[in-house]
Amino acid sequence: MSLENKSANLDESRIRSLREQAAHAAKNAYAPYSHFHVGAALLLEDGHVITGCNVENASYRLTTCAEQAAIARAVVERGAHIRIVAVAIANEDATVACQPCGACRQTIAEFADPTCRIFFPADHGEHGECTLADLLPASFNAQSLQQAASK
Repeated sequence: MSLENKSANLDESRIRSLREQAAHAAKNAYAPYSHFHVGAALLLEDGHVITGCNVENASYRLTTCAEQAAIARAVVERGAHIRIVAVAIANEDATVACQPCGACRQTIAEFADPTCRIFFPADHGEHGECTLADLLPASFNAQSLQQAASK
């Protein structure tokens, strides 16, 4: 089954579970500066769910986002071949919108197809959902490099 089909076939129970796991991961965030605790849960192609949380640093630029922490953990635990089917993001204040930042969008794109579903807190406590292609319509990826090298 393709990643697109796996992503499209997620049922409400699985989506709710991903959101809950992301919310649980947010509780472990290290965010003494922003006080914005974020968690992420990745559903991998093989069915495993890997979580991560943001880890801030006094040198703000060195902060690690929840999505990047989860992806790094997934690579450590499952290998460099991982493929992401879906990503759920949560923050402790579910009324505040929280989509992946630009760097996280690009990092997700390294391991996911454009059809990867992204679940996030939207405005006013609503549940938001889109695809990676919606968030990053012109991603820079391995194909971009291959095209450049072939010229």
